[in-house]
Amino acid sequence: MQGTGGGGVGKRGVARRRAAKSHDAGLMAIGSFKLLESAFFFLVGVGAIHFIHRDLGEAAARLATRLRVDPDGRLVLWVIDHLDEITARRLRQIGVATIFYGGLRVTEGLGLLLEKVWAEYLTVASTFLFLPWEVYEMHRRPDWIRVCLFVVNLVVIGYLVWGLRRDGRLGRRA
Repeated sequence: MQGTGGGGVGKRGVARRRAAKSHDAGLMAIGSFKLLESAFFFLVGVGAIHFIHRDLGEAAARLATRLRVDPDGRLVLWVIDHLDEITARRLRQIGVATIFYGGLRVTEGLGLLLEKVWAEYLTVASTFLFLPWEVYEMHRRPDWIRVCLFVVNLVVIGYLVWGLRRDGRLGRRA
């Protein structure tokens, strides 16, 4: 048992005060979201690789039956027709690309949760690089989901750049 002696703070009290450091709630939220994104992309990538050399149309028909959707309905038949066009090579490309993208999101998410400056730069850069593709997709097929994702990404970039400027870390090495 440690004595604190005369109202002083013992070693445990100092450790508790250091652990009480406040964290940037915005970075925590963005980092958590990036980790959720990474889980989604890993699952998509593993799923794509899992279906290499398998009949995607058959799998879609089984899924429709499990979900109690008419397997002979227009939507299911449309999906099956489009799935039949996907080759094993394309599935492999989709799997590898989404797993790589998931890895990028894990790196960003963990770095942001640990409040690393390099993670803020990485997230700004990677999010910024995908903006032209998002603009193209919004122009090609505009809908609320694409617009909302675009706005969210602009907010993420704006928040991270604002934080880097506020803390005087913009332009400094990570």
